[in-house]
Amino acid sequence: MIFKEEKRNLFEVDSKYHLVHCISSDCKMGAGIAVEFQKRFKFKNYLLSLEESLKKHPQVIFCSQVFNLITKARYWHKPTYESVTECIKILKKQCELLDVKYLAMPKIGCGLDRLQWGKVREIVQEEFKDTDIEILVCYL
Repeated sequence: MIFKEEKRNLFEVDSKYHLVHCISSDCKMGAGIAVEFQKRFKFKNYLLSLEESLKKHPQVIFCSQVFNLITKARYWHKPTYESVTECIKILKKQCELLDVKYLAMPKIGCGLDRLQWGKVREIVQEEFKDTDIEILVCYL
């Protein structure tokens, strides 16, 4: 794994990157960086159309070059380190199945969700340590 953190706009990374962010099972995406994801990729209706069993958390739904990590049930809930860990494990499996080699993400779970980036970084690095995937964390 190659792990980088850079001060840059997530939405301006090279097209080789698949993007990653966190959402809730209710797919509201009405605040934080999720608003920008919805504006750019317009996948909310697709996510809402999925069966409820597919949107239970923890879960990862891939669409439009984006991995949507479902880390909590409702938008007003907060994820736990356990739910983030489970999503990261699922993300790793999906990357392996889809032969994804490049991921770009914000400091997931650490904006409105208020987790500590130091702990989330450790989770990501631990889960992906034995892969050849490059992970780029973008922050402004």
